[in-house]
Amino acid sequence: MTYIAKPTLHHPTLTRNQVGYTRRDYEGKVSTLCAGCGHDSISAAIVQACWELDIEPHRVAKLSGIGCSSKTPDYFLGASHGFNTVHGRMPSVLTGAYLANRELLYLGVSGDGDSASIGLGQFAHAMRRGVRMVYIVENNGVYGLTKGQFSATADRGSKSKKGAVNNDSPVDLIALALQLGATYVGRGFSGDKEQLVPLIKGAITHGGAAFLDVISPCVTFNNHPGSTRSYDYVREHNEAVSRIDFMDPAPSVTASPAPGELLHLPQSDGSVMRLRKLHADYDPTDRVRAAAQVQALQAQGEVVTGLLYVEPQAYDLHHAMNTMAGALNRLGESELCPGTAVLERINQGLR
Repeated sequence: MTYIAKPTLHHPTLTRNQVGYTRRDYEGKVSTLCAGCGHDSISAAIVQACWELDIEPHRVAKLSGIGCSSKTPDYFLGASHGFNTVHGRMPSVLTGAYLANRELLYLGVSGDGDSASIGLGQFAHAMRRGVRMVYIVENNGVYGLTKGQFSATADRGSKSKKGAVNNDSPVDLIALALQLGATYVGRGFSGDKEQLVPLIKGAITHGGAAFLDVISPCVTFNNHPGSTRSYDYVREHNEAVSRIDFMDPAPSVTASPAPGELLHLPQSDGSVMRLRKLHADYDPTDRVRAAAQVQALQAQGEVVTGLLYVEPQAYDLHHAMNTMAGALNRLGESELCPGTAVLERINQGLR
């Protein structure tokens, strides 16, 4: 197998962020995905978001399952902690790591097969428990590693590259995340970095379970006429409920269109994505309305993108379990095994 190494030396004039890193410091190995794969665009957006947020790479733990999407953590944040789990089990492994050390920033990268099929139960429990993480599903509607079969998120009526029609109803991960209690829910498109980077930045700084469903066309098996996950289909049917700019405690300049204004956003391939802000009174803090908005637009064949829901005062799993403020993996033997007297007092409290 041929391996292409990236140069370790950077040009001395590259811009550095506040913690002294260049954007190149947040990159990983050379991607082995198909040329033009949307997943590589998502990796680039993660790199950009972490660099702009001045995150030290060693403070990040990235976990994944199995699939094309789950290979991508190797292509960003090469100096971070990483763990590639078995198929569909990323959320439970991440939960254990988060309980042991809450001081790291956790990025969970998965795919529609990894999360909506074998890992659906794992996805559900991570959302309902409020594990503080950035859960990114790189959604292309197919199993790219096994020659393009429909995944569980493929729309009913969509066609495969060989002409087969999908007759199954799709699993809507956005609707599930909203119903199960995720406190930051958004959908992005790998072909729109201007929208995706702020969505990722907001998810990283959120205090609870953050879920991002990112439509990422498979250029090999699912980027053809008849597919509802192709670049052309998403660009023609995209309705953005919000155009967000990242907000931090410091004053910032935001860019938002007027109600009803149509934005024409040129893409790198020469095409133009058309996004429209639907309603001036859209409230991303209203969970019920967010779910209804998604359902209504999907019924019209539209792809809803943007920040769909956020709970400003989010609580995470450590808050619910009332654990100590520091990392549990730093506790000593005397704290972990305080003796029979303490154990008996705990047991008495449970009787």
